[in-house]
Amino acid sequence: MVNIGICGIGFMGWIHYIAAQKLAGGKVAAICTRDPKKLAGDWTGIQGNFGPRGTHVDLSGINRHSDIADLLRDPSIDLVDLCLPNDEHAKQAIRALEAGKHVLVEKPIALSTSDADAMVAAAKANGKLLMVAHVLPFFPEFAFAADAVKSGRFGALKAAHFTRVISKPDWSSGIADADRSGGPAIDLHIHDTHFVGLVCGVPRGVHSRGVVENGAVVHLTTQYLYDEGGPAVSALSGALSQSGRPFAHAFEIYLERATLTFEFASLGDAGVVATPLSVIGPNGSVERPSLGSGDPIDAFANELSVAVEAVATGKEAPSLSGELARQALVLCRAEIESVKTGKVVSVA
Repeated sequence: MVNIGICGIGFMGWIHYIAAQKLAGGKVAAICTRDPKKLAGDWTGIQGNFGPRGTHVDLSGINRHSDIADLLRDPSIDLVDLCLPNDEHAKQAIRALEAGKHVLVEKPIALSTSDADAMVAAAKANGKLLMVAHVLPFFPEFAFAADAVKSGRFGALKAAHFTRVISKPDWSSGIADADRSGGPAIDLHIHDTHFVGLVCGVPRGVHSRGVVENGAVVHLTTQYLYDEGGPAVSALSGALSQSGRPFAHAFEIYLERATLTFEFASLGDAGVVATPLSVIGPNGSVERPSLGSGDPIDAFANELSVAVEAVATGKEAPSLSGELARQALVLCRAEIESVKTGKVVSVA
């Protein structure tokens, strides 16, 4: 059994805690928060843009810490699950790795590429896994798309477009603060750059246009530039939507022998699947694959299950790779530069 210590009991810490209840090979053995109410099990103040609101939690049998140093000294903890504000990811991940713990850190890996480099180096130096919780590949529609592209069963990838938009993130002061979160061009859009890298490969450059507010890129459209013969890939992402549409994501993926399409949005108080995952084949055929649960909590449970298996086996999971997460941040940073300069930016 892999013992997990969750650090940070905000919205994502709550989601990870719920998801961990579904694990077969792991369990939450400790939590860390500076909030006395949360240490006592009162998580009723937690809310986010999906999933249930926080509630009263029975923490009997779970070690509770107000200082991360105490959790890191606990020899029973195998995996430290960092659900802290984005600007704390690098410092606390490196501390945990140097304490001999495997680490799963919420996305983004960090806010600067130098910090991401230091995290990857710390993992290698200490012989521990650095995993980054990019959950998108664990949602059934995106998992299907990734497998379809990688397997080549519909032929080569020709083009793709990804959409991810939200309304102003007013459910969390930390997310709304671009200095702490990186703003939508990192905190939100990094889902797309990670998936592009995972499925389409890393481009040689980006060309972006966007909207800048108070120095932060809050909306952008990007063309990912591949070598001759590579796919034509683009993305639209941002936080300009009105509050009646707090979240939407979609993709269209064009393969030699099929088009894959999917679109979901929250409209008012309801989730609307405008286009269920569809495989559009030659001669007008349309297949809607059976995907199983679409509950977001199940996607997080699947993500945690892969992380737990990686700890148990000592083998890194490609979808949680620290190197790939670092590259996703590099892409976001290049896109921000492209928006602000109006130029094509190369990706090292």
